[in-house]
Amino acid sequence: MSSGKPKEEEHDGMSVHSPCKPPPSSASSLPKEQAAQVELELRVLEALEIYPPIKLQGIHRHFVIYGLMEFLKRSFDRHFSAEEVLQLLDRFYNLEMLKTDDEEIDLLNHEEDFSLPSSYFIKEES
Repeated sequence: MSSGKPKEEEHDGMSVHSPCKPPPSSASSLPKEQAAQVELELRVLEALEIYPPIKLQGIHRHFVIYGLMEFLKRSFDRHFSAEEVLQLLDRFYNLEMLKTDDEEIDLLNHEEDFSLPSSYFIKEES
């Protein structure tokens, strides 16, 4: 089934003469620091599948941040501080909106001494 015309070479389903041909790999590669930053951001997004950002509110906040620190430590084999993790998260979320309200903090810090109800003592005397 050979026609008289030579076939154009194809590369990844595109003709060599195609105007949509991807640029050479050297032109499309990112500088090392940008590539490292992109990799870091991708790992943070991957970690958010395990540690959802909604849990950054309330009493779970510190556990989630610690989990993210450990995930990134395993991924990159270096220590990440809580501040670094929060800076990374701040690129994707408005962390101010995730902070707890003063009312919630007051509820968590509210201490009340335990005492039996007065009705308990009245029944006992009868």
